[in-house]
Amino acid sequence: MSFPVNRMRRLRSGNLIKEMVRENTLSTSDLIYPFFVDENASEKIPVASMPGVFRWPLHMAAEAAREAVDLKIPAVLVFGIPKAKDAAGTHSYGDSDVVQESVRQIKAAFGDKLLVVTDVCMCEYTDHGHCGIVDMKTHDVINDETLPILGKIAVSHAKAGADIIAPSGMMDGMIAAIRSALDDNGFENTPIMSYSSKYASVFYGPFRDAADSGFCFGDRASYQMDPANGDEAVRETQLDVLEGADMLMVKPGMPYLDIVYRIKQEFKMPLAIYQVSGEYSMIKAAAQNGWLDEEKCFYEAMLSMKRAGANMIITYYAKEMAEILAKK
Repeated sequence: MSFPVNRMRRLRSGNLIKEMVRENTLSTSDLIYPFFVDENASEKIPVASMPGVFRWPLHMAAEAAREAVDLKIPAVLVFGIPKAKDAAGTHSYGDSDVVQESVRQIKAAFGDKLLVVTDVCMCEYTDHGHCGIVDMKTHDVINDETLPILGKIAVSHAKAGADIIAPSGMMDGMIAAIRSALDDNGFENTPIMSYSSKYASVFYGPFRDAADSGFCFGDRASYQMDPANGDEAVRETQLDVLEGADMLMVKPGMPYLDIVYRIKQEFKMPLAIYQVSGEYSMIKAAAQNGWLDEEKCFYEAMLSMKRAGANMIITYYAKEMAEILAKK
């Protein structure tokens, strides 16, 4: 039946009835707070292109995580900026390198009160800024030579106490290589959250300022995905699932909600979405200019991610959103 028998506005007549029939909700338990630890810093350094975001010095890694614990955010995602870089990214997997030391500090302070997720990639650690070993004559990123290094990074993070390993380099076979390395070293129970659908996106721009991970030549389009493709994301994800991924991810967030929906429907696995730096900074900039209500815009954006099928939201606005949700 149609109007006037059916009137959709009946269920929108007040807040209580709207809450009762609401299909999706956002909660603090959905959030993952990413932050940057800079081995070269002696104090917090503001990231100019990401208002409210800082590079934290290594001795303050636990303090950075404490903000998440105090707000009941269940997990943090740690990115490291090393004291030195080279072509092979050798400061990515040492026992006393920046992420490893950060993880130890955080786990010593909070133990099981906080899940620590670590990004496994080489771009912050190579002097050329690419996500793997590079043939400097051709500037090609060499896939298969990169895989053992990703395995070494993952094992070093797990030894330091990381709860979840999150590889983001988009190398073919990386999940199998990391799963094998973890299992061979006694970390068979450490889960992998794969950046299974990571696009070659312009929305990463501010992150490269924050993580000091810009590239010296070319771009990452030979290993990150073409923004025009959707079916490819399903195939990429299927391969990661077959190789042993425990959780999946789509990155960036709002421009790829169709991909989130497809991946969730196809695989029915725990799924994260990354509200990336460009998404964060656009909303922040618009709010600072009075063009948008910051809190309402971030809330609506994250709610759309839940509606599309995401179980977890990685966002630089996690702390502020936790405070907003606590008031609701």
